[in-house]
Amino acid sequence: MVQTPLKLTTLEAFLQQPETKPASEYMSQQVSQKPMPQGEHSLLQVGLCKAIDQAAAPERIAKAFSELRCVFGGAAIVPDISVFRWPRIPRTSSGRIANRFEQHPDWAIEILSPDQAQTRPLEKLLHCVEHGTELGWLLDPENDSILTLSSESQLKLYRGSEPLPVIAGIDLALSAEEVYGWLRLD
Repeated sequence: MVQTPLKLTTLEAFLQQPETKPASEYMSQQVSQKPMPQGEHSLLQVGLCKAIDQAAAPERIAKAFSELRCVFGGAAIVPDISVFRWPRIPRTSSGRIANRFEQHPDWAIEILSPDQAQTRPLEKLLHCVEHGTELGWLLDPENDSILTLSSESQLKLYRGSEPLPVIAGIDLALSAEEVYGWLRLD
């Protein structure tokens, strides 16, 4: 079911609304609800979070978050995966992780769901990059491809065994072929 975006006048008005499942997002004075994740989407999301955390969390380089609301640049978005460098993870005065993330992720990842147009996820990734995110990935499971966006406004499409870019400091070697290989459960 495609939901028509609801018009709201301010980010503050949106943030006062009750949470929805799946999450709703606010960009360009439009509210839209994310599609409900399905099998491939879920498996890719969990696999990427695990791979990123295995490479980056033990050394406190970065941490991957699934479905985390990030409020910045006049928008409230919920990337499928948000990666924050360790020093940029918001904390409370006691040192615990904060509940609100009012800043851009360092790396944002979106995964297309079946029959989902690329426009909205790509718009979110462009918003991220325009507001300081170093790297964005847009996974298209139907085509076994990953489109990357960098802070230098470069777009590149990856398929097969070519190594994917990751943010500096993370020792993680992945290819589109390897990522989509996680979908085979033989």
